[in-house]
Amino acid sequence: MENALQPDLSVIVVDDDENVAKAIVRILNINGLNNIIAESDSSKVLELIQQKGASVVLLDITMPKLGGDKLLEQIVAAFPHLPVIMATANDSIDMVVNCMKKGAFNYITKPLDGSRLLASVNAALQVMELRRENEALRSKSRNIRPVHPEFFQDSLTGNDEMLRLFAYIEQVAPSGQPVLVSGETGVGKELAAQAIHRASGRKGHFVAVNTAGLDDTLFADTLFGHVRGAYTGATTSRDGQVKKAAAGTLFLDEIGDLNLRSQMKLLRLLQEKEYHPLGADTPHFTDTRIIVATNRNFDELLADGSFRRDLYFRINSHHVHLPPLRQRLDDLPVLVCHFAAQAAREFGKKKFIIPRELYSLLENYSFPGNIRELQSMVFDAVSRQRGNVLGQHAFVGLMGLGKQKQKKAVPAQEKVLFGRELPTMKDVRCLLAQESLMRTGGNVSLAAKLVGLTRQSLSQFIHNNHITVSHEKDTSGKN
Repeated sequence: MENALQPDLSVIVVDDDENVAKAIVRILNINGLNNIIAESDSSKVLELIQQKGASVVLLDITMPKLGGDKLLEQIVAAFPHLPVIMATANDSIDMVVNCMKKGAFNYITKPLDGSRLLASVNAALQVMELRRENEALRSKSRNIRPVHPEFFQDSLTGNDEMLRLFAYIEQVAPSGQPVLVSGETGVGKELAAQAIHRASGRKGHFVAVNTAGLDDTLFADTLFGHVRGAYTGATTSRDGQVKKAAAGTLFLDEIGDLNLRSQMKLLRLLQEKEYHPLGADTPHFTDTRIIVATNRNFDELLADGSFRRDLYFRINSHHVHLPPLRQRLDDLPVLVCHFAAQAAREFGKKKFIIPRELYSLLENYSFPGNIRELQSMVFDAVSRQRGNVLGQHAFVGLMGLGKQKQKKAVPAQEKVLFGRELPTMKDVRCLLAQESLMRTGGNVSLAAKLVGLTRQSLSQFIHNNHITVSHEKDTSGKN
C-alpha cells in the first residue's frame, strides 16, 4: 500500500553536495519523514516551492550560482511564513547573527549532527502546524464556506456554524496531526471523521474502532494485532486495525472510556509512530492518521485523573466540536425531508407532504439524542403513516407530550424566573399562553400540547382573555 506523505507539504533539502543531501534524507526517512525533496541547484528552489509548496527548507549557505544567504532573502520575501533552517560549516557568531537577521528560523552546523538536525526540523514543522491551526481558527470566526463541499456529502446542513466547521476541517485535514472530535451522542462524530479522511487526500482506508468496554489486552490486540503463540489460542498471527489503516485514518470512538494503561499505549503510538503486536519483540512503525472522538467532558476526566493530561494535549492538536441539533434548528427542514424520503424508499411508500406545523412542533423539542434521534423519529412516523401527509401524532408520542402527567416533576425555579414584583395568576397564565403561541407560530393545537392543555381549553382561554393569535391556519392533527 502507498505510504502517506509525512509531512503533507515537503521538506526541501538544498545542498550542492549530493552525499550530504542523501545523508539528510536518510536521517529524516528513518524518523518517519518521507516527503523529502533534494535539490542541488539553488536557482530552482523558488520555482519548486511555488509549484509544490513546502513545510520547511533546509538550506546550505555555501553554494554555486546562488548563495544560500541570497536565496534565504528571496524565500523570506516570497514566503514569509516558511521556516528556513540554514546549514553552515562556519558557526561564527557573525554568520549566525546574519542568518537570523535575514529571517532564518534556525541554523545547524556541519558536520551534521542527526539529533540536532531532527530536532530543528521537528520544531519548524510544529511552528507550521500552529500557523495552520491559527489560520483555521480565524476562518471559523468568519463567514467562510468549504471549497470542496463534496468532502461533506454525508452531512446535510445549511447552518452557518456547521459550514464554518467544514471550512476548518478542510484546512487542518491534510496536516496528519491527531484530531479530537467532540459533541453529544448522535451529532455525527463519525461522519465528521470520515469527512476529515476524505479531505486529507490519504490513499489508505478509513478504519473505525469503538474503544468503549475494551480492557487493556483487548485494546492492544484490536489495534496492534498479535503474533502466533502470543497467548493461548493464538494459533495464527493477526494484523491489528493500525496496520489496516496504513496510509489512511484510524478513528477511535469513545476515547474518554479508555483505561489508563491503554492510554499509555496510545500515547506512544501518537508520539513515536510505533507499536508492538502482542508477543512481538520488534516494533512496527505506522503512518496512519489518528482521529479520536468522545461525548465525555474532558475537564471532568482530567480533574478526576481518569484521563492522562499528556495524551489529551497530544490528541487535541486540532479540535472539531459539533453543536447539538437544538443549536442548529434551521437544519430541521433539510434533515426531516431527507430522512422522510429515505424512510419512504425503505418502506416502499410514496413521497410525503411535510406540513409546516410539524417543524413548529419539532423546534420546541430539545433532541437529547440529536440527529440520530430525529432520524429514528422520522422513520417511526413514516412507518405508521397511512396518508400522504406526515402527521404529528407519532412525533408527539416520542417527544413525551402526550404523557405530561407521568413526567418527573422539574423544580419550578428551573423553569420560571420572577422579578421584584410578583405577577398575578391571570398574568402568568396569559404570558404562558402568549409564549406557547409565539413558539408554535400561532398554532393553537401545538401550543396546547406544550403547556399540557387540550386544544379546546387553550382556545377558550385565548378567547376569554382576548389574546392575539397569528393568522396562520391551524391544521395540526389533520393527517
